[in-house]
Amino acid sequence: MAAADAVNKYIADWAPWNIAKDTARDDELQWKCSVALECFRRLTCMLKPVLPELAKQVEIFLNIEPLQWPKNKFNSRLPEGHKINLFTPLMTRVDQKQIDAMIEANKQTLEPATDTHSPARHAEAQQHAIAPIAETISIDEFSKVDLRVAKIVNAEHVEGAEKLLKLTLDIGEAQPRTVFAGIKSAYDPEKLKGRMTVMVANLAPRKMKFSLSEGMVLAASGDAPGLFILSPDDGAQPGMRIK
Repeated sequence: MAAADAVNKYIADWAPWNIAKDTARDDELQWKCSVALECFRRLTCMLKPVLPELAKQVEIFLNIEPLQWPKNKFNSRLPEGHKINLFTPLMTRVDQKQIDAMIEANKQTLEPATDTHSPARHAEAQQHAIAPIAETISIDEFSKVDLRVAKIVNAEHVEGAEKLLKLTLDIGEAQPRTVFAGIKSAYDPEKLKGRMTVMVANLAPRKMKFSLSEGMVLAASGDAPGLFILSPDDGAQPGMRIK
């Protein structure tokens, strides 16, 4: 206890805030504050590579040129009579409550990613199960289907039809084709005009109530509501064959 008491007494005697209470020790206070500032300057110089922004604030506070150890005479001291600027806090202590609030707000992003082969991932996939794959066909059978890039020249509602839109498609032929597509629930005709899509070009024409349909556009759908017509990548031109 004697050693601890001696250390505490030394700290109390050295601490500038205690010395400041005694006007008879003004010179001692000046000296000790100068030593503390010099130690602070040297410590900042060593920390500048890892805390460059903090070092800039210290340079402004101490009213000194940019610290460059050891080029700026690390062992030199601030000159006598050097004036520093008004102190402002260089850092603020982070409240634990702020940290807890940040963690709580970002819990979802901090959770570990689900393994693609984990049971949780498997269960999620089951919720979005695809329709069964059709029977296997040969490449020759597939080649019989002539898929072409088509530009939707015009799209319009069909009077009296609940599900159909009338599409005028350009596939590079002399005359555009008319195709009736059951996508009315998913698309505004005006927004389809000028869009590229994919159609079955060699499907036998089908006589419908409204007119002759000369092909079929391709669209994706599943158990959930929604239809999504297929579109080729940028650069595809009307009439290009898809294979």
